[in-house]
Amino acid sequence: MSLLIVKNITREGPGILEKILKENDIDFHIADLDAGDKVLEPDNYSAVIVCGGPDSANDKTRKMEQELAMIKKAIELEIPYLGICLGMQTLAKSQGAVVRKNDVREIGFRDKDGEYYSVNIEDKWINDPLFKDLGNLVKIFHLHGETVDLSDNIELLATGKYCKNQIIKVGSNAYGIQGHFELTPEMFEVWLDNDPELMELDKTMLLEDFDELAEEYRNNGYTFFSNFLKIAGLL
Repeated sequence: MSLLIVKNITREGPGILEKILKENDIDFHIADLDAGDKVLEPDNYSAVIVCGGPDSANDKTRKMEQELAMIKKAIELEIPYLGICLGMQTLAKSQGAVVRKNDVREIGFRDKDGEYYSVNIEDKWINDPLFKDLGNLVKIFHLHGETVDLSDNIELLATGKYCKNQIIKVGSNAYGIQGHFELTPEMFEVWLDNDPELMELDKTMLLEDFDELAEEYRNNGYTFFSNFLKIAGLL
């Protein structure tokens, strides 16, 4: 059994997570839907991670319909799940929640007040295994214009200043996170040169922010993804 990683767009891959997997000889398979790979059945995997992308969970495409069905099945089978950005929104959508435009687009490392984006873990969930050794407040990178409303079966674990619903949980082992902990320097360069929303911003300033936060960001990424792999029984 191995980990299934689903890419919604080629450039948004596992990054730091992939380094952890290789360092620990954890078997994984990447399905790049942007490159034409098929949406795979979750039954054959120990856990599923769905990455971000420019699609909307509200899209009426065959790709999105199949992705939502796959996620719904994974949750029904209680297969550990982690959704990143769009992967969080598809998790929520698969559970009957509403995905909608957020009042503020969150793009980059800093909000409109010039402060670093961060997530605040709710007191009730501070001891959730996903957050072990992570601390609070946790700085994070954002690249999204949509958010989710919660349905009755979705718990809110962490909040943000301009987009309230930042980290969610369904059941005992399915999580979604609105921001990104997976960025490596190499991946970030690709995003900066190709993502239309990031290309609207000052590249030099974004690189300076990334450099300033590099050690803290990398450590948080390693901790966060390692915690999920432990929840999934893979580490």
